[in-house]
Amino acid sequence: MEQRQFGSMKRQVAVIGQGTWYIEGGDRQALNTGDRATAVSALRRGLDLGMTHIDTAEMYGTAEEVVAEAIAGRRDQVFLVSKVLPHNASQSGTKAACEKSLARLKTDRLDFYLLHWRGQHPLEETISAFEQLQREGKILSWGVSNFDVPDLEAVWKIAGEGRLVCNQVLYHLNERAIEHAVIPWCEKHDVAVIAYSPFGHGSFPSPHTTGGRVLQEIAVAHNATPRQIALRFLVRRPLLSTIPKAAKSEHSTENAESGDLDLTAAEIAQIDNAFPLRPRPRQLPML
Repeated sequence: MEQRQFGSMKRQVAVIGQGTWYIEGGDRQALNTGDRATAVSALRRGLDLGMTHIDTAEMYGTAEEVVAEAIAGRRDQVFLVSKVLPHNASQSGTKAACEKSLARLKTDRLDFYLLHWRGQHPLEETISAFEQLQREGKILSWGVSNFDVPDLEAVWKIAGEGRLVCNQVLYHLNERAIEHAVIPWCEKHDVAVIAYSPFGHGSFPSPHTTGGRVLQEIAVAHNATPRQIALRFLVRRPLLSTIPKAAKSEHSTENAESGDLDLTAAEIAQIDNAFPLRPRPRQLPML
């Protein structure tokens, strides 16, 4: 599995990671035993294959507990990420939310802690809490999610250079809005970009569409699958990584095998033409 430097953190992280949103099959309540075992096995399979970046959040129902079971005995192998909800992101609320996530994850630290999206609490409070948590060793670094350029600029002015390490954003073949301004801003400031929902959250291109046929053609040339080709396209720039969900072990295997593919410039251009960048929207899309 290819690893890359993770923004200003100066740490090598797997370019293909593991997302856990709806890993419980959409049920925000307790998993049944069979579902939980399947999800845990999928995450463990991903770890075995080098997908050591695992992303979760307090919003994701039982996902943190599932992750805790999957990484038991293997914590030091994992780059572990969780997120605080905006309505919890006051100074005291952020610290309390982090403590609860640590308890659910059965760990003493997060490698990364994110503000899930911008809310009503002042960014100064959230960032102050992040910095305190980092000094205490409960998080190793921090970042944001679903932030457009004006929000990123606001964080930058408060925190200063090198403190903001990543921005996690919606990015898939049919939703490339971050290419207009977010990616260029992050590249300029050495902020890693993590793509979530890289398969479009249930809307992956059909093989009967023009784009789907392009993916299939390139996949055949690489003895790969269209989803593997899509993942590789989404991480074609040095600061990009992605966190596809895999609810089954076979999906983990498929995702991991995309991590070492090499697309040619001509193939990247084919995909770019098949899924053209649309005009910049007024607001950054998010799920």
